Amino acid sequence: MQVVDVQTSFELRPASPDDLSFTREITRRNMLRYYINYDLLWQDKAFDLAWAGRESWLIECDGRPVGYFSLSRDARALYIRELQVCEGFQGQGAGSWAIDQVVAIARQERRPALRLTVFKNNPAQCLYRRKGMVVQGEDECFLRMQLDFSAPVL
Repeated sequence: MQVVDVQTSFELRPASPDDLSFTREITRRNMLRYYINYDLLWQDKAFDLAWAGRESWLIECDGRPVGYFSLSRDARALYIRELQVCEGFQGQGAGSWAIDQVVAIARQERRPALRLTVFKNNPAQCLYRRKGMVVQGEDECFLRMQLDFSAPVL
């Protein structure tokens, strides 16, 4: 694993159709072990279809993509559908920075909550907990987590 010393700030840019192969590959690379662990089938076509229906943003460092996130919305919440960071940038602040950007979007849109689903054995859940998300439910594979904006902040 290559560790990157991040001295520059991250930036966001809207994803375009040209970014599909990057987002699919990083997601497959990061998530395949969880799919295998839970005996789930990875399907490129299913990823492509889901990606096309979501608002996606690339996380860039020094002008090159190092990750992305995808969002969807309903009246109850803003949902992080994917948050993926390249291996060399994991643990370097990119994921934390991305969550801060999504929280800002949720607050700007006055969404009552931010929600996501994470594999039970994915260490990213520690980051989500540090960011204030709490487990709202679970099933065999996943934890459903939420950050509630409707409660007053003390």
